Amino acid sequence: MTDDDLLANVGPRLRALRQERGATLADLSASTGISVSTLSRLESGGRRPTLEHLLPLARAHGVALDALVDAAPPEDPRVHGSPFSREGLTLVPLSRDGTGGPQAYKLVFPPRSPARPPEQKVHDGYEWLYVLSGRLRLQLGAREFVLAPGEAVEFDTRVPHAFTNPFAEPAEVLTLFGPQGERMHVRARPAAR
Repeated sequence: MTDDDLLANVGPRLRALRQERGATLADLSASTGISVSTLSRLESGGRRPTLEHLLPLARAHGVALDALVDAAPPEDPRVHGSPFSREGLTLVPLSRDGTGGPQAYKLVFPPRSPARPPEQKVHDGYEWLYVLSGRLRLQLGAREFVLAPGEAVEFDTRVPHAFTNPFAEPAEVLTLFGPQGERMHVRARPAAR
């Protein structure tokens, strides 16, 4: 990307920021010390901005300098993950992999799944889950909860937990968890020998 490419959108950004604040070119000139004619040419693209222009303009608009100079065009925000299955569940990625931030998924629990009661598991982090349709059973330590559409839960995943769908209809949920939730899950109690 060339310098001209980086500076191409500065003028429209400057005009939009000024208009959002309801300021005139004269107002901006008074707060920055840059002449009205120079400001007009900067906004129209008739003059190439310099650091001497951008620093006072960023201060006047209350934005970081990089908000005026776009280093990269915006990415396509759509997520193109493919559904996959794990332990009988269908997982539909709703966020990009490898961002290091929370990961979002739509989970589909088939009716009466899993076939046998799962062992509760633990791992670092927190989980958030929202039921879209169907019902889901959450075992959280010694307690059990039946979650219906429109209900949400958030809990510390260091507490032993398991989700099941013992009901006749599928359950669809949205879930968010941090990168630590992708680490290997450990059983809450040792396996029987």
